[in-house]
Amino acid sequence: MSLSGRRLAFIGGGTMAEAMVRGLLEKHLVPPSRIGVSGPRRERRADLVKRFGVKAHASNAEAAKGAHVVVLSVKPQVLPTVMRELNGKLTTDQLVLSIVAGPTTRSLASGLGHTAIVRAMPNTPAQVGMGVTAWWATAAVSSEQRDLARAILGALGEELSVSSEDEIDMATAISGTGPSYVFLLMEALVDAAVHLGFSRRVAEELVLRTVEGSALFARRSERHLAELRNMVTSPGGTSASALYQLEKGGLRTVLSKAVYAAYQRTRELGEAAEKRTTESESR
Repeated sequence: MSLSGRRLAFIGGGTMAEAMVRGLLEKHLVPPSRIGVSGPRRERRADLVKRFGVKAHASNAEAAKGAHVVVLSVKPQVLPTVMRELNGKLTTDQLVLSIVAGPTTRSLASGLGHTAIVRAMPNTPAQVGMGVTAWWATAAVSSEQRDLARAILGALGEELSVSSEDEIDMATAISGTGPSYVFLLMEALVDAAVHLGFSRRVAEELVLRTVEGSALFARRSERHLAELRNMVTSPGGTSASALYQLEKGGLRTVLSKAVYAAYQRTRELGEAAEKRTTESESR
């Protein structure tokens, strides 16, 4: 779907908002004059204006006024304040797209006084157009608004519409947090290569190319990951020796526990946001 003629407002001009703005502009989906960004820091707003030509606003309500899509891209702890500022200011035909980790559409709807909400979880590779974003829409979101969300999130890479909101929390633990697992593995491999005697420059290049190539090969082969692993694991060979140590060390168990911990933390953030919203409304 074309975003031509649509106006977008980013409430919060952080790293992910910047990635979304860059993706939208590079794919020529919307001109910079149709993008507004708000944020508390004047220097940050000025930087975004200088680099992308977007419009900057000190007021969140002013940024959201007249926008077809209002993107919530702030930290979870800032969200209650933002929702108070926007409550009663949004019209029924506006779509709210939240990329805030944790807060549910129920707490967002309560805090904003607005029900047309898409909750999404982009990830770090979105900054280079290689992200994957799981998203879920409330029943109040029209088919046209769903297409708008799909077009915006598609500018970051892959977009996947999931069947339940709980899957957004699950995606946060897998794809949202996932790059940190991969970066840690890469860091450990580089350190191991340096320990063997490689320079850090050579070690990093070997690891980066290996991870990048392996992911691309897995994507194109369409084979099960276990089959791919078996392809490079000869009986009594180097891979077999290495994998034995990884399995002995409980790699799968530790990774599973890490993912579940991230999932639990996502739920905790959502519950905390809902509590803050309730407390704010009772004042």
